[in-house]
Amino acid sequence: MSSRPLDMRMALLFLAAGVSLAATGCARSSVHAASPAPAPLAADAAMARPMSTAPDTYAAPPVEPLPPPPVIPEPEVSAEALLPAAKPPALRKPAGGPPSAEAVSEAARPPAPLISPELSPGARATYQRKTAEDTRVAEENLQEAGGKQLNAIQQDLVEKIRGFLAQSREASQDGDWARAQNLAQKARLLSAELIASF
Repeated sequence: MSSRPLDMRMALLFLAAGVSLAATGCARSSVHAASPAPAPLAADAAMARPMSTAPDTYAAPPVEPLPPPPVIPEPEVSAEALLPAAKPPALRKPAGGPPSAEAVSEAARPPAPLISPELSPGARATYQRKTAEDTRVAEENLQEAGGKQLNAIQQDLVEKIRGFLAQSREASQDGDWARAQNLAQKARLLSAELIASF
């Protein structure tokens, strides 16, 4: 029993020594209060505050001005450079020499075959009749426009009509009656447009 109070006393003694040491340690370290911080500016305060809304994601970044393009000096051009270049003289082939390989291949190549649809006799007669009728109307309209003063647009129409009629005649000579009728029809339509322009 006597050891128990002794342990208590020892514990109290250690506790008292610890408190005194703590008190002397606190007395030695002096605590100085920090000087108050200056009040933040309005912009700093806004930046220090946490944002409660999302930043503007549609805003474009600031545009930096581009540097001016470099100046490229123009090259000096002489009067000789402005003159057209002289053409090299054409090479002459010997009169009695062998023909070139290109000439031989062109001569040996057969003409391109004419591709035209196979028409029944009835369809061919219909195309021939329509071609003749469209050609007749286009030529009559050309004759009617022949005695009149034509402007540039009307003269262009006349040239196109004559071109279509010539191509229609070639197609009919080749037996391509569908193409001949198509070209004659174009000539007739343009000739009607020509007459309507007066």
